[in-house]
Amino acid sequence: MLASTSPVYVEPFERAWRNRELIRAVVRREFISRFRGSALGPLWAVLSPLFMLLTYTALFSITVPQLSAGQRVTDYASSIFIGLIVFNLFSELAYRAPMLLHEHVNFVKKSIFPSETIAWTATIRAFTYSGVAFAVYVVFRLLTAGTIPLTIMLTPLLVAPFFLFILGVVWFLMALGAFTRDVAHIMASVVPMLMFATPIFYRIDQIAEISKSAAFWLRFNIVGDYIELLRDLALDGNMPNIYAYLGIVAISYAVFLGGYQFFMRYKSVIVDVI
Repeated sequence: MLASTSPVYVEPFERAWRNRELIRAVVRREFISRFRGSALGPLWAVLSPLFMLLTYTALFSITVPQLSAGQRVTDYASSIFIGLIVFNLFSELAYRAPMLLHEHVNFVKKSIFPSETIAWTATIRAFTYSGVAFAVYVVFRLLTAGTIPLTIMLTPLLVAPFFLFILGVVWFLMALGAFTRDVAHIMASVVPMLMFATPIFYRIDQIAEISKSAAFWLRFNIVGDYIELLRDLALDGNMPNIYAYLGIVAISYAVFLGGYQFFMRYKSVIVDVI
């Protein structure tokens, strides 16, 4: 395949557009295969987030009632739901990304196969299921609160940069995972710990009341920043701080480009090591 002559900040999109039919076909195949042989089929995309929501809400509202900060159980459940949607999206791909090239080794070994598209298909699949979970959240919120804030209409402005951030992370982990399977084991150890350093069951403001220094360091967790911003839009009805938003957009785009360049730099070598 001819090398792209597009500017570096456009090249990832240009290559994805060029291979859009391949990406579409692989995504469709993964959707079909995911629930093959299952009695409930795609219904699991709705049931799984609901089961997780009920489990975590019951666990934390009973064992650590301080985390709900006097909120109604349904409001606290909505807050947890948003946190779980965002973090589960990140964790699914963080677990899977290091082994993606190994999963598709038969394709990767073919010199004409654009292996960078594997990250696109995995990310699109994960975001689609998260979109279903978010739709479940909207229905849950309407049933329990009777209304949702109009600011929820701005959610796509968060989804777009978060998609790019996740895509960059997937490219980076794919490349590293090709050289050593230890990366998959590291992710299996790090991600569960990261879960409790991410504001899923609590809010940064609650931590700031206890320790401002701890809250300061927690804000460096960009996944947590996206959770807090999504809560502003989809739960609290607040407009996010524009400077905070522009900051995470810039960081997300930098991770996107950095991950892409890292993967493409070692793409030719990866074929020989997996």
